[in-house]
Amino acid sequence: MLEISSGGELDFLALGAMVHRLDPGRIPFRKATDLKVHVSGGEFNCAANLSDCFGLSTGIATAMVESPLGDLIQERVRAMGVRPFYKTYAHDGVRGPNMATVYSDQGAGVRAPVVFYNRANEAAALLEPGDFDWSGIMAGGVRWFHSGGIFAALSVNTPEVIVEAMQAAKAAGAIVSFDLNFRAKLWEISGGLENAQATMRRIVEHVDVLVGNEEDLQMGLGLKGPDVESSGKLDPSTFFAMMEQVAETLPSVKVVATTLREVRSTNSHEWSAVCWVEGETFRAPTCQLDVVDRVGGGDGFASGLFYGLMNGLDPAEALRLGWAHGALLTTFPGDTTMATLGQVQDLAEGGTARIQR
Repeated sequence: MLEISSGGELDFLALGAMVHRLDPGRIPFRKATDLKVHVSGGEFNCAANLSDCFGLSTGIATAMVESPLGDLIQERVRAMGVRPFYKTYAHDGVRGPNMATVYSDQGAGVRAPVVFYNRANEAAALLEPGDFDWSGIMAGGVRWFHSGGIFAALSVNTPEVIVEAMQAAKAAGAIVSFDLNFRAKLWEISGGLENAQATMRRIVEHVDVLVGNEEDLQMGLGLKGPDVESSGKLDPSTFFAMMEQVAETLPSVKVVATTLREVRSTNSHEWSAVCWVEGETFRAPTCQLDVVDRVGGGDGFASGLFYGLMNGLDPAEALRLGWAHGALLTTFPGDTTMATLGQVQDLAEGGTARIQR
């Protein structure tokens, strides 16, 4: 099982790209007149959730731009209680470098959410090995390090930054996790599928805890999907059947976890989660979600799972915390948590939505 350090200046350190998400709510962009701004990033979301909801000491290593948008993003990092470690770039006033933009409406009913991006001249894609003083950042101790596949796809150099950081984290005694987050569009402009799989396999050699579903495992790592007939999106049989390959080909990986989601309509989902821990399998309950904003639910799940494991809970309990926090996160606007630890624990223990007086 995972050997997690009991103490350190940082409980959790993430490495990844920060973005700002423009959200017109239920109005599609082609008719939008008003937008909300959410600060996000798959790795940052976990650091923010673990700080704000779970009370851990967390940090984010990322690229930052000297601009009003950079100032906006930095304000949200501070507000979520996350310690920043920035490689800062000057903006030329016209072309960048830029903080990436995600455009995402919420959809409604039978109309699905629509997500598209502008990652042109993105600052995070400029990061190179040597840009962060990992020994200095981790000098006070770090218990857990986390990165993800979207950041890995941004340039030829970002995978090298990830591997450099993971090696430093291992040397510091930290658990290393990675969210595969396979995005075909990003990898199409970053060397294609073959390069994606070779890159991700090299990264995962350093990983203890892997987050990703069976599609991520097949597309991102090149693992073969078994001939298992699935009864639906909530059926974990294909995922569990792939774990033998994980054990054989990725010996460093001790935990693999993912969410299960059946989308009945944009605002009505069935939600569960599963994990594999060194040969044992665990499944969370299934619940009905009335979704406000689905973005960030997977990061919410990962955050709760990581918290449970860091606090010595058994895998089944840790999985339920992740399941509960991910479910709650979909009931809030934005990408990061507004839940309290008490709410997460209540839901994980079987709580209901009855009014609290």
